[in-house]
Amino acid sequence: MAYIPLVLIVVLLGWFVAAYNKLVRFRNQIKNAWHQIDVQLKRRYDLIPNLVEVVKDYMAYEQETLTKVIEARGAALSAKGPAAQAKAEGLLTETLKSLFAVVEKYPELKANQNVASLQEELTGTENKISFARQFYNDSVMTYNNAIQSIPTNFIASFFSFAQEAYFETEPESRAVPKASLR
Repeated sequence: MAYIPLVLIVVLLGWFVAAYNKLVRFRNQIKNAWHQIDVQLKRRYDLIPNLVEVVKDYMAYEQETLTKVIEARGAALSAKGPAAQAKAEGLLTETLKSLFAVVEKYPELKANQNVASLQEELTGTENKISFARQFYNDSVMTYNNAIQSIPTNFIASFFSFAQEAYFETEPESRAVPKASLR
């Protein structure tokens, strides 16, 4: 009978340690997911100057488009945190779309193997970024659920586990593009 309080203390201590470790694991998973986004974004940022360099000779009259791409890349490189990064990435994506639209106007540029290769690499990188963002947001959801759920919310509040922000796109990027067959 004297062992019951001791067993109860051991069980509660075991639960506490397991719950705390779970929160730490989820928080570290979010950090890892953010770094995976970072790796893919770096790849994207490294490809952009190569693309600009290849197309600039063909696009003498389109310097404004190239300048916007370079400026958007610079803003994305300096963005900190999910919200700022999402905004900067949205702008960079839009400028890249306008660059690709301009490339379509130049048949010799469209046929250039280097341009085609860089466009393909950028497309592949965009897909990897998309998957990395999805993994990040899934990790944030799991973590935020854990710190808000009873009874781990008591441990989370005691040890200052704070909610994490999702990687959200800008409202402008959610607009449905207009398609025209004319």
